[in-house]
Amino acid sequence: MKAEVFLPDDYRPADDEEFMNERQVEYFRRKLTDWKHDLLADSRDTIEGLQDNTRNIPDVTDRASEETDRALELRTRDRQRKLVAKIDSALRRIDAGEYGYCEVTGDPISLKRLDARPIATMSLEAQERHERREKVHRDD
Repeated sequence: MKAEVFLPDDYRPADDEEFMNERQVEYFRRKLTDWKHDLLADSRDTIEGLQDNTRNIPDVTDRASEETDRALELRTRDRQRKLVAKIDSALRRIDAGEYGYCEVTGDPISLKRLDARPIATMSLEAQERHERREKVHRDD
């Protein structure tokens, strides 16, 4: 079992530190874990809300509106479910010591990018190249 890493509340990863040192790894692990916890809590709230709202609405327009709201909510939850899977994948990369490195080039992903999108698997440059290739193939 690894020792607990002390992380002050105001800690932010900095470029002048060794990349993916213990503090940075712990910072991103907590960020990902907290994000996952929030998403799962939202999901539970949605499920409870949907169960509470299974009432019979006689007005056709009101019922259609409610069904539209419910469909939108379910689509949102499906996106969040996929996001939780990506968070789990990022946490596995942390455990494997691979987190923070581009899966295409092997280069470090910038701390700014990881802070903004902690599930990132590619450096900004590799992501842009990937998106350009995707766009070219979509236009065919």
